[in-house]
Amino acid sequence: MGLFSLARRRWLGGSVLAAWAVGASAGCSGSDPGVVSDGGPAATGPDAGPHDAEGTVSSPDAATTPPMTDAATDATGVSVASNANPNGHCAGPAGIQAEDVSHPTTVVGDGTPASCTGDKVVAAVHAGGVVTFACGPAPIVIVVPEIDIFNDGGLGDGSVTIDGGGTVTLSGGGDHRVLYQNTCDQALHWTTSHCNAQSTPNLVVQNIGFTAGSGPVDAGVLGGGAIYVGGGTFKAVNVKFYGNTQPTVGQDYAGGAVYTTNQTQPSYVLGSTFSGNSGSNGGALGSIGTSWTIVNSVFTGNTAVGRGENPARAGTPGGGLGGAIYNDGNSYTLSICGTDFGHDTANELGSGSIFEVVDDLMGNLDIDQSTFEGDSNDGSVQPSHPSIYVEARDKTGGAGVTVTSTTFQ
Repeated sequence: MGLFSLARRRWLGGSVLAAWAVGASAGCSGSDPGVVSDGGPAATGPDAGPHDAEGTVSSPDAATTPPMTDAATDATGVSVASNANPNGHCAGPAGIQAEDVSHPTTVVGDGTPASCTGDKVVAAVHAGGVVTFACGPAPIVIVVPEIDIFNDGGLGDGSVTIDGGGTVTLSGGGDHRVLYQNTCDQALHWTTSHCNAQSTPNLVVQNIGFTAGSGPVDAGVLGGGAIYVGGGTFKAVNVKFYGNTQPTVGQDYAGGAVYTTNQTQPSYVLGSTFSGNSGSNGGALGSIGTSWTIVNSVFTGNTAVGRGENPARAGTPGGGLGGAIYNDGNSYTLSICGTDFGHDTANELGSGSIFEVVDDLMGNLDIDQSTFEGDSNDGSVQPSHPSIYVEARDKTGGAGVTVTSTTFQ
């Protein structure tokens, strides 16, 4: 990735959507029950890069999106107390577990839903360190602006751990991303001479949800409906990503929920659920050159909506690869254990669940103790591994691929 400067939009404030138990009632004077709004203005992103004319897609229709694994509340909030695959029993590597948040740097809220506002979340993330919430016992959705993570912010290197306590969901309101980390964005302050290979900031999200994120069309920023992570590191533990979208259709756009690039170590996902997310490629996850380790998680109903592959066929916008996961770039490995894929769809190469092309053929795909059920497989060139397209250590997806104790249906 080259060095570039982006004009970042700003929206101060946010709104809170509080979820209430069935049969209970709550309200705010002069507003809908459970809603506190700041009346923040709508925002639009800067002009796009060379693919901005390719088209847009909307978030999946709620009527066709598969239900959450633990959907327990109404449309304004969903419990994120447990998002792990109940059939997953893999230990994972050292460092993949949740971080200690017993001594937070900042606590958002005073114990009530109304005290948990978007501007307080922004301030807490900018302060860095450990962020927790005190918003009351009920699940709550907090609408926030796109939150920049400054490379020299917080406690000095921008690193932040955000723990929602199993009740908090952060929302992009359907028109913007939630978290943005980019070590090569001058507006976020360059801190090294090698911005594409630096080890910080470290972004950890855990025991939290992300919904209604929509990645803006920015030059050089190719995805991430809810979270974009360029440089530093990324880890998600017990996170629910649902209904996020990377809206631009094109051959290079990816990551309906999360997009990563320029990572110095593997990105980790533990005990998390990705449901009903969509993107041109990689309905849930998209990346360039990122090694992923994904453990005891669930991918269901995610969609790669593009068409035409990469590079794009003549007369098409491109994309449509990897209904759940899209990986591209050099020298990386995708490791999956104890994870279920179900009813993820893609339009190209039979890659309903996974698309992985290691350009320099110096990588691996390792899958263990996982299941694949009902993922689209039209046009597959991997008949032994339906819904997966891979080029790892050879062009036919043979060498470099290890699949054990795994079922395909």
